[in-house]
Amino acid sequence: MKLALTEFLTLDGVGQGPGSPTEDTSDGFDRGGWLVPYLDEMFVQRTSEWLDAADGLLLGRRTYEAFARDWPAITDPRDPFTERMNALPKYVVSNTLTTGSWKPTTVLPGDPVATVADLKRRPGRELQIHGSSRLGDCLLAAGLVDIVRLAVAPTVLRTGRRLLTGAGATTGLRLIRHEATGRGLLLLEYEVDGPAPLAEFNGVTQFV
Repeated sequence: MKLALTEFLTLDGVGQGPGSPTEDTSDGFDRGGWLVPYLDEMFVQRTSEWLDAADGLLLGRRTYEAFARDWPAITDPRDPFTERMNALPKYVVSNTLTTGSWKPTTVLPGDPVATVADLKRRPGRELQIHGSSRLGDCLLAAGLVDIVRLAVAPTVLRTGRRLLTGAGATTGLRLIRHEATGRGLLLLEYEVDGPAPLAEFNGVTQFV
């Protein structure tokens, strides 16, 4: 399977609590719900297409517990994501959980890089990370992520948990699709293209 990282971000890279003020208040975060004012039919259509490619969801423990709390409780039959999110196989990377309440769930203990690399060898289309920014950052740095999909909101929070803050090698991405919604969201799709290219200029290494 290919590994796809899907993230909803602010312009300053915050991915925490996009859906509601109470979605994720960890570390005192009180600015949740920032994505909601920008949602429209185009966003729903495109993210629904992204989810259509999934044969499984890969989550860190914190995101898994939030999703396991919220998604089974959604009963609106018009919601375009609930049935698929609840039905897809879930894989949670954790050394503290032993079982999962959001069925079907498989807990993956041990080294995340080795465990996910083994999972990727199974047949299928996409294994998708939704949220779980620290897990996504770790696996991108390890060279395991194949596709990055971002919905970037035109807002700056200046606080909250950000994507891609960990140490690691450079990563090059190739833009394969980009769109702007009527409400100002940027929908970006990249293929991971190996290490980011570097150039020497006056003895200084620069990104190009």
